[in-house]
Amino acid sequence: MILDRLHILNFKSIASASCIFSPNVNCFIGLNGMGKTNMLDALHYLSFTKSHLSITDSLAVRQGEEASILEAVYKSDFGDERQLLLQIRPGHRKILRRNKKEYTKLSEHIGAFPLVIVSPQDYQLILGGSDERRRFVDRQLSQQDSVYMAALAQYHRILEQRNVLLKSQSASDAVLEVLDLQLEQVSPLIYERRCAFIRDFIPLFQHFYTAISGGRDQVRLDYSSSLSDEGGHCLEALRTARQRDRLMGYTTLGLHKDDLQMLLGEELIRKVGSEGQNKTFLIALKFAQYVLLSATNPERPLLLLDDIFDKLDAERVERIIRLVGGRDFGQIFITDTNRKHLDEIVTSWGEDYRLFEVSSGEVRSIDSTPTHEAE
Repeated sequence: MILDRLHILNFKSIASASCIFSPNVNCFIGLNGMGKTNMLDALHYLSFTKSHLSITDSLAVRQGEEASILEAVYKSDFGDERQLLLQIRPGHRKILRRNKKEYTKLSEHIGAFPLVIVSPQDYQLILGGSDERRRFVDRQLSQQDSVYMAALAQYHRILEQRNVLLKSQSASDAVLEVLDLQLEQVSPLIYERRCAFIRDFIPLFQHFYTAISGGRDQVRLDYSSSLSDEGGHCLEALRTARQRDRLMGYTTLGLHKDDLQMLLGEELIRKVGSEGQNKTFLIALKFAQYVLLSATNPERPLLLLDDIFDKLDAERVERIIRLVGGRDFGQIFITDTNRKHLDEIVTSWGEDYRLFEVSSGEVRSIDSTPTHEAE
């Protein structure tokens, strides 16, 4: 899939912008805080109807304005043109239209316009809690598997009901038994799909980590689940833990406690990894995500690289450039503060590319052709 054109109105710091993109490489340059990441977040909103930065919709609308509008034209890998329009209005339901037809459920849109982003915010995958790593797995699976996405949504709805009752200390055993039976219906499917994903994911991740690091480190991913011995079945475990759950006021075990352990040697990388090793680990995770998503989605994903070359030595940067310039990756969007740096990178690929300068929310083509009128 190729993003051909984008129009932005009142999105974050950007008053108005219109861009026509290269089908290969597109670069946004500018100083920190000028709005480069906002351009990438606009693309993330169009694919997922939410920000990559975990912000509320009210912060996505330019200060003093009532709503933000994102319009885009994509060219499918099958040759047809697809139009998207997303309206973000705080306090109201988001409106998303595809080819002028409004979605009844925003969840139906997930996976139709696949995208993978690598950004500094993703460090929480390594440094944050297990919920960050579960979210990484769940987002990937939801883009490629609508059955998984529906089962996961059902699991969380039931879990929320169970936790509300446990917290209020008003749940009878009979009511909890009904909820536990409902969780049992979806839990094995979620567990099995996660296990299958991790099995496919690990060799790709290790390939990319080795390619970027030059084979200097031994890294590993381990999927950890309290239900591994039960194959994802949770009914008996929930019955056994019921009294403890009452005392704690929440559900203490289940798939919502799973983790993806990230190891350097035999230690958690967040405890022993250097900045360069952590960043290499993160980039390898995202490149593996991209390749796996490409293999399972009829459309090739967009790849967004937000300031990924910072804190990496020259050898690792060179290896990343060689990887991204290969055939595994489709249309690419890059941000950087250094134009000379970007020029050297994209020139080495020998690909058609476009450069855009972002300054104080204004976006213009480096060719000196304005791509918007800032207000």
